[in-house]
Amino acid sequence: MTIQKTKNGTSLLLAVEGRLETTTAPELEAVINNELADVTDLTFDFAALEYISSAGLRVILSAQKKMNAQGTMKVTNVNEIVNEVFEITGFSDVLTIE
Repeated sequence: MTIQKTKNGTSLLLAVEGRLETTTAPELEAVINNELADVTDLTFDFAALEYISSAGLRVILSAQKKMNAQGTMKVTNVNEIVNEVFEITGFSDVLTIE
């Protein structure tokens, strides 16, 4: 998995590529924890995300809870496989998906 960070003022874009699973979720969690201090607009770009597991979902949910307290969060460019996981787990009702 690779994570590309683009910060512009209080906006942060995280483009995630590969597989977000048990072995890679801690890496994304660390990036989120280190970067969110002054962020009011968080965007995940999942155009190149191939797969997300429950560990990845936990990290996304944690980010959503943090952003609920300090701003907004959205998920963009979700493919069919990841979108199906979001729908089955109910995350599509919790997340802003564009």
